[in-house]
Amino acid sequence: MTTLAAVLSEADLPAPELQAARLDGELYGLSDAYCQIGELEGPAHRARAARATRSTRLIAELGTAAWVWGAAPRPARLRFAVTPDARARLSPDQRIVVREIVFEPRDLVDLGGATATSPLRTILDLARGDDAPDPGVLTRLLAIAGLTPAQCLADLEGRAGIPGKRRAQRVLERLTP
Repeated sequence: MTTLAAVLSEADLPAPELQAARLDGELYGLSDAYCQIGELEGPAHRARAARATRSTRLIAELGTAAWVWGAAPRPARLRFAVTPDARARLSPDQRIVVREIVFEPRDLVDLGGATATSPLRTILDLARGDDAPDPGVLTRLLAIAGLTPAQCLADLEGRAGIPGKRRAQRVLERLTP
C-alpha cells in the first residue's frame, strides 16, 4: 500500500485524478495543490502548495511567506525569491513574481522541502516595502515568531546596506505599544 504525500500536485498525480479525488471528498484544494482530508494544514503544507510543481529553488517571500506562516490570506499573486546561485530555470507564469535576493542563512526556513523566509525576515521585508503593510499581518507574524517590535528593530539595526531601512523603522515603531 502506497502512502500519499500530505500535499499533492500534478507532479504527484495527473490533474484528472486530483480533481476526481477532490470531488469524491478525499482531497481539498490548497493554493495550486491539494491536501488530504483530515490533514491539519500548517506552514509546511502551505509552502509546498504554493510551490506545487514549480522549481524547488523558489523561496516564498513577502505576502506569500506571511500566508505560509498563517498570518495573512493567500495573495492573488504569489511572491517568490531565488538566490543568485540558484540558477533556476523558470517558465513564465503570470500568477507569480520572482526576484533574485541574497539572504543570510538565518533568513530562510526549510518547511519539509519547501523554503520560506523566516517570520522575522518576512516582517522586515513587509515593513521595508513600498506598499503600506497591514499592521494586523505584522502583529500576527510577531506573535508567531515570539518577537517584539523592539527585537525586530534591533535586528534591523544590525543589517547593513538594505534598502528601505528607515521606512521599516517607522513601521515597526508604530507597532510598539
